[in-house]
Amino acid sequence: MLPIEAESQDTALRIFSTLNDRGLPLSDADIFKAQFYQFYNDKNQKDDFIKRWKKLEEICEQIFHPAIGTPMDELFTRYMYYLRAKQGNKSTTTEALRKFYEKNKYESLKSDQTFRDLEILADFWKSISKQDSEHFSEKVLKRLFVLNYAPNGMWTYFTSVYFMQNKNANGELNDEEFLDFLTKTTAFIWAYAVTNSGVNALRTPIFAEMVKIVNGEKISFAGFRFNEKILRVIFEDYNFKNGRPITKSMLTWWAFTDEKQDLPSLETQFEIEHIFAKNRQKNDGSLKNADNLESLGNKALLEKRINIRASDYRFPDKIKYYKGFVNNNGQQKQGTQIAEYDYLAIKADFTETDIENRRAAIIDKFISYLKDSDLI
Repeated sequence: MLPIEAESQDTALRIFSTLNDRGLPLSDADIFKAQFYQFYNDKNQKDDFIKRWKKLEEICEQIFHPAIGTPMDELFTRYMYYLRAKQGNKSTTTEALRKFYEKNKYESLKSDQTFRDLEILADFWKSISKQDSEHFSEKVLKRLFVLNYAPNGMWTYFTSVYFMQNKNANGELNDEEFLDFLTKTTAFIWAYAVTNSGVNALRTPIFAEMVKIVNGEKISFAGFRFNEKILRVIFEDYNFKNGRPITKSMLTWWAFTDEKQDLPSLETQFEIEHIFAKNRQKNDGSLKNADNLESLGNKALLEKRINIRASDYRFPDKIKYYKGFVNNNGQQKQGTQIAEYDYLAIKADFTETDIENRRAAIIDKFISYLKDSDLI
């Protein structure tokens, strides 16, 4: 045992963090926990805090799966954007999580309200992950499902700010207003992802709107509306490759423009289906414009379990997989939940003309969607 005397708690934590780097590094949330622990210890509430922290950790581990950092770090990140907005901070340069919270000797963490806010925010995202119909209407849940396939994660921070500002005493939102928020958010982020690639570009309009939200204003993106003619040209020239996140985003949005589309589970794995199969083009070369193979009009959202089986079949052969069938062993193989395939299955074939018409329909529908959201 080697005792080390520190002049202050900040110095002690810094020494502890430095020594700990020789082993398993401390997460940001570990540092924040120490600050909360001291705060509640001074109030003789440390046992209650430990129970609440453990419960909060369990919730975060269930619902957050960040590529970097811990699930608890993700919760603190989402809350950080709310605090930034309250400070009127529109800067596109974001500080590291620990650096943000350590200001004024971790003043924001020495508060009952902060910890309660974190619990409420975690419960909100838990309800979203459970697709809780008691908290959200079906329309809202469908919009949240689409946003789950957003081209970047900025919507989660944006929605966290909206929730923290607009929740009532019971931690609930006005359903109609929340639906309007999600609809406009979807429209803007999707269009911006095509016209201004990269999540960093999105920070400028989103951070400005975050400040408007905490000031009690509705989002408008007034300074970032799109020119219809320019937008149409960009969309028509855009290469919707499978590797680009916006491709699956657009296909998910398109699937849910159908009022008959049911709400799938968030756990369902979807992939991108080529309706006119790649192998078909290799075999007969019937597409005059080979680029149409990767056109948005030739792609649709489809469950992974079906896409694996149906990927190389001719269109008439694919239909039975889309609709579902009974195999030779008498087992029922379920069809897709994506409603659009009901219309596609009526066709005798899916041709180059169908690809081009469907692509035009998707673009036209999306531009109308932007107009309805007052973004044109």
